[in-house]
Amino acid sequence: MITMQQLSLRRDFPLLQQENNGKPLVYLDSASTSQKPASVIEAMNRYYLTMNANIHRGVYRLSQEATAAYEEAHRKVAAFINAGFEEVIFTKSATESLNLLAYTLTKSMLQGEEIVLTQMEHHSNLVPWQQIAKELGLVVKYIRLTPDFRLDMQHAREMINVKTKIVSVCHMSNVLGTINPIAELASLAHAQGAVLVVDGAQGLPHLPVDVQFLDCDFYAASGHKMLGPTGIGILYGKLHLLDKLPPFLYGGDMIREVTYADSTFNDLPWKFEAGTPNIAEAMGLAAAVDYLRSVGMERVQQHEAALTVYALAKLGGMPGVQVIGPATDEQRGGVISFTVEGIHTHDLAAVLDSEGIAVRGGHHCAMPLMGLLGIAGTTRISFSVYNTQEEVDALAAAIRKAQRIFGYGQ
Repeated sequence: MITMQQLSLRRDFPLLQQENNGKPLVYLDSASTSQKPASVIEAMNRYYLTMNANIHRGVYRLSQEATAAYEEAHRKVAAFINAGFEEVIFTKSATESLNLLAYTLTKSMLQGEEIVLTQMEHHSNLVPWQQIAKELGLVVKYIRLTPDFRLDMQHAREMINVKTKIVSVCHMSNVLGTINPIAELASLAHAQGAVLVVDGAQGLPHLPVDVQFLDCDFYAASGHKMLGPTGIGILYGKLHLLDKLPPFLYGGDMIREVTYADSTFNDLPWKFEAGTPNIAEAMGLAAAVDYLRSVGMERVQQHEAALTVYALAKLGGMPGVQVIGPATDEQRGGVISFTVEGIHTHDLAAVLDSEGIAVRGGHHCAMPLMGLLGIAGTTRISFSVYNTQEEVDALAAAIRKAQRIFGYGQ
């Protein structure tokens, strides 16, 4: 049921106050992008209204204020994940963060050396490694899944060996909801002299993340999935590793000195932030971090876990509905994919939309996983801090309506 606290929190999100097709909006697609609290929108507006200037370039007041606010955003994100200031780089997305790592980490690799991924990866954590491996003659291997949709850790121990130089895994699957054992994978990678990269696009918005505890070498995330704006991503890297990596993009602000013959590069984190960055978006991201910290990430996780248990019970009890992912809430996040017998995912999404419910239908940028599972796609619901049990009830009622429309059981 909706508590008073939950009702108060929902009021913080302006978009959730509108209707969808004449019905109260039920937004269940936060794995794609989350809604934004008013404080995030206001922080971005404040930049444009009161301090719009470029950073690190001017000695005048507006530039100095913008620079201070931008650097404060770095500090807030670093504190949020228990990292050092120099260890947090702003990119435009988790995808760009992962591409940065794919291009820079592989520069020192030799032909035949190996990159280990998992069978549950999003395209953003598969295609960059795959394509660069083809160019450089590297080998990409995949840790398989168990029958209950978790990572096969025995297979991981077999796959990660002396030839492995990079292990790159998602923190939480955007299809299955599976939460992977990052600290254990870090230990396996480090024992073989490899680095561990984590795609945290689905992890950071929903789980307490301490990069020191996880001992990952790199962690990538997206602002827009964690109540922040689009157009800004996060890349954490251990300081000694970032120091060794070459720049990914070249241009203004990432340099120390330029001559016609050569260039030297700026200190961290600016070495990896070429050109004018997403200044307003950084301020929006800082406001999103403030909001999440005010709620408390442990409470965020608990709330979404409770909703997941409730939704799994609802969906699991519906004839013709099959959940694709772990059947219990153990090491599972608030992403639930399912199929409905006799109804295409896009048709189901359209019917649900007519009932005011926004869900995702398709392959979710995980086509290899869908091929492995022998399906074309799934319908996916995903939770955030603003969702309620009543919305899960509305979803179940709308699925039953879709089944009647498509003649299920007749």
